[in-house]
Amino acid sequence: MPEQSFFRDVSLVLIAALLGGAIAHWARQPLFLGYVIAGLLVGPFTPGPAVREIATLELFAQVGVILLMFSIGIEFSLRELSRVGPPAVVGAPMAIVGLIALVTGAGSALGLGWMESMVVGMLLANSSTMVVSKLFIERGEVHTPHARLTIGMTLTEDLLTVVVIVLLPVLAAGSMARLESVAIALARAAAVLIPFFYLANRVVPWVMAGVARRGSAELLVLVATAIGVGTAALANSLGLSLALGAFLAGLVISESEFTHEVLARMLPMRDIFGALFFVSVGMLINPTLLAADPRLFLAVLAVIVPGKFILRSVVLRGFRMPRVVTAQVSFYLAQTGEFTFVLAQVARGLGLISGPVYQAILAGSLVSVLVVVLLSSRVHRWAEDPGTPRPQMPVHAGVDPLPGHVLICGFGRVGGTVGEALEAFGVPFTVVDLDFSVIEALRERGVACVYGDAASETVLRRAGAGTARLAVVAIPDFELARIAVRRLSAINPDLAILVRAGHASQRTPLLDAGATEVIQPEFEAAQTLLRHGLDQLGIPHPTVKLYMEQQRAAEAQAAAVEPHAREVPLLSTRVVQIGPGVFGGQTLRRARIRERTGVTVLAVRRPDGERIANPPPDTLLREGDEVVLLGLPDQLARFMVLNGDAERPQP
Repeated sequence: MPEQSFFRDVSLVLIAALLGGAIAHWARQPLFLGYVIAGLLVGPFTPGPAVREIATLELFAQVGVILLMFSIGIEFSLRELSRVGPPAVVGAPMAIVGLIALVTGAGSALGLGWMESMVVGMLLANSSTMVVSKLFIERGEVHTPHARLTIGMTLTEDLLTVVVIVLLPVLAAGSMARLESVAIALARAAAVLIPFFYLANRVVPWVMAGVARRGSAELLVLVATAIGVGTAALANSLGLSLALGAFLAGLVISESEFTHEVLARMLPMRDIFGALFFVSVGMLINPTLLAADPRLFLAVLAVIVPGKFILRSVVLRGFRMPRVVTAQVSFYLAQTGEFTFVLAQVARGLGLISGPVYQAILAGSLVSVLVVVLLSSRVHRWAEDPGTPRPQMPVHAGVDPLPGHVLICGFGRVGGTVGEALEAFGVPFTVVDLDFSVIEALRERGVACVYGDAASETVLRRAGAGTARLAVVAIPDFELARIAVRRLSAINPDLAILVRAGHASQRTPLLDAGATEVIQPEFEAAQTLLRHGLDQLGIPHPTVKLYMEQQRAAEAQAAAVEPHAREVPLLSTRVVQIGPGVFGGQTLRRARIRERTGVTVLAVRRPDGERIANPPPDTLLREGDEVVLLGLPDQLARFMVLNGDAERPQP
């Protein structure tokens, strides 16, 4: 049945993507390389299980292209280009033109026509922003001069890729004989896109703000995705590419307040369909053709690695860049990336490149990324060598982050109170909240804020979690708070994290997630009431203070579920085994231990090793269980009598 074949293919592709991605992650390589290799293994040109309905999967791959380009448009930043200056904004186009001229001139030696050679040059000109960003993040080099310039040049190349996407259909139509046809194509795109951008900038923010005020994050993402897919379909109907329409829709979203929330929620869907796309690319690689005539593959690889390295070195030296920076940037850009795979598929579909050339481009791109990733550590060590002259980078690479601030996640009653105190003491802070009305009000006051889910790593990074010195997590939802704490701790291991807990049972999971301190409102309220009440009764203040400290110590001990009890003055903690008395076989609610004895059950430990800190009322006590108790000596003695005096000997 067709349905069975389809689901078999989808299962096979997802399993292959999982294995390929896992191996790439283990080998510290970009995941898309693992996906492409996995596609090669399940393709029709290699032995073993193979996908049968490749054409059907390619339709799903097109969805991956749309989501990939849409997310790239959302993440695209024109501000980054202005920070790196002429070496990126002017140097990148110069290197691209030089590469296209080089490939066009050399193509005849391989038997290619000038049109196909020029298209190949366009396809190979782009370098992967994703690959270089990953390498810089892993080495902590994001803010170094060579990293900023490299990323700036890749962003410029990404922007120029939009022009290539517009030109490819024109070249395929065979109308390049007249230069005016290119101008007509660009004018047609401008005639449609300029009004579109005008309306989008007016309508889209208004629509998305209205949806955000409803408090439905799912609906917000649905609206954004509809804009992306709808714009892609509109562009396709006008003779432009799906990829171009999706990229432009992403640019529209990127100018709104909802960029990071939309991107964070869309990334899982993009990653799944993107994996399908890269696997489908790998399925089209035919090793037999490459082995039969390796000249094209070697020529493509020579253009990508040494060719791009030399061209960019010449261009950057023309801008008087230091030799070390020139060598590092040129090396990191001597590869191609995800855009090349997208453009190669578009060019192949339009008939601009032949099958063997397509195969050589895919294989050469794959190998070029592997070369850069594998040799990057050697380049890094060379640059760090004491004998290597230190670069003096011109000051146009950006501004360093401001000194550490306080990050408040959730600006309700608790977060708002914290913010008021920080304002009173003049401490800078940034707010993350999913209530757009709160964000609007904060922006009117001039308070730094980010709209989005604090459980999203993208949103937290945008809010400056990496440079913050304190985070206050005041989210009422426990699961979201736990995820936010875990991601804050991963982004900034030295960050102090204070988190609000709704129940005592949430203390241990939040501490395990990385919280520095957990504040439980009910416990704090009880402590305050107790302190004021004992003061009113005339209990000496030092005695009250000692009692409060002991109570806090007992709570902390229960959270850790320590195996041995610790006796303290006034209050005592004790580990007792449930015996043949009245408590065995009863839940805590039915046993009414606090009402009958006055002691508090802080933790329960089963014979099989299970530990329950701050057990809820429906916890069942069984004979043989051990409980950690807190109480006064006579209260503990009363419990022992009702328990059948089955106390475990104390150390």
